[in-house]
Amino acid sequence: MSSDDKGQPGTASGEQQQYLTFRLGDETFALPILVTKEILEYPELTNVPLMAPCVRGVLNLRGAVVPVVDLAVRFGRPASVLTRRSCVVILEIKSGDEWLDIGVVVDGVNQVIEIPRDQIEPPPNFGSKLRADFIKGMGKVDGHFVVVLDSDHVLSVEEIAALGQHTAQAA
Repeated sequence: MSSDDKGQPGTASGEQQQYLTFRLGDETFALPILVTKEILEYPELTNVPLMAPCVRGVLNLRGAVVPVVDLAVRFGRPASVLTRRSCVVILEIKSGDEWLDIGVVVDGVNQVIEIPRDQIEPPPNFGSKLRADFIKGMGKVDGHFVVVLDSDHVLSVEEIAALGQHTAQAA
């Protein structure tokens, strides 16, 4: 599989794809395992002035500067309250022609699961607490739903940068 195929489900209706599941509050979310690089205990972050409100700071990952996004804030909720189970999931996201590492703060990582493509329903048209473009689908797992996120939209570098510019102008 080429790096251009990361996170893209196959074409066979029963084909399974693996997802990393995690918690934000009392909700369970999932991201394709293919975009997940690693999971870190919550590290010390360096604050960067005038960043978008959802960016908690940056961390040094083996010499690379990696921005860390608080998914709760990105979803329009209050900032995550850090606990012993809080961690940062490092994801590899495509932005234009390049791949970027971005960290996301989650309340706790659950497990890696497989969800057959035919067990993923389209995102709801109404009633969701998230923007519709953030949701790739609703995965049916053991009789309940898991929100499968669209990492390209949730972590859109261009959109987060625009939020940062708006924050800087307001200051």
